Amino acid sequence: MKKYVCEFIGTAVLVLFGCGSAAIAGATLGTLGIALAFGLSIVAMAYVIGNVSGCHVNPAVSLAMLISKRMSFKDFVGYVIAQVLGAILGIGILYAIMTCANLDVTVLGANGYGNASSVGLSMVGALLVEVVLTFVFVYTILGVTADSDKSSVAGIVIGLTLTFVHIMGIPLTGTSVNPARSLAPALFLGGEALSQVWVFIVAPLVGAAIAAVVYSLLNKEVKK
Repeated sequence: MKKYVCEFIGTAVLVLFGCGSAAIAGATLGTLGIALAFGLSIVAMAYVIGNVSGCHVNPAVSLAMLISKRMSFKDFVGYVIAQVLGAILGIGILYAIMTCANLDVTVLGANGYGNASSVGLSMVGALLVEVVLTFVFVYTILGVTADSDKSSVAGIVIGLTLTFVHIMGIPLTGTSVNPARSLAPALFLGGEALSQVWVFIVAPLVGAAIAAVVYSLLNKEVKK
């Protein structure tokens, strides 16, 4: 249960500060600032909950760990439930803060394509982008967490990787690479965000599965 609670808290923090930075100060921070908010959230949580749950805070990461046989199916289900609920809490807190500040709550850091994309990216393009970005992100996680000697820097590496995939992805889709992070704002916003959210659930899971398979084929696990 401690692992699930940690995943709940970690995902809430990621979504609150990542999506919150985009929704409240996106115009000021720009792409790099928002990307850093997501990345730094992961760095912070990795060094707080990483030794308890591994700090997945992302169903796609948990799926890759399941495929790689680094976690049980029971834990996978528990992690995903905790992550989704944590993401909903994070967006709920963000919604409350923005409402109290009389800010526009129609923008909660949701992902999108077409009219919801800054560059008008198509649905097919969004699927491709999210698969590729998630593959890179998850492949990095699998590599840096395979060797216990890298544990001291794993949080930083993972946070920086999340930052750089956001730098490319924000103008395209808003960057998901995390189904829980995408589902939560879509549930609050409804409409177009909710109708498009399947892309940001399916694509990251596909990208993560590919990363797990490729990693298992190309990299030998290091156990220490």
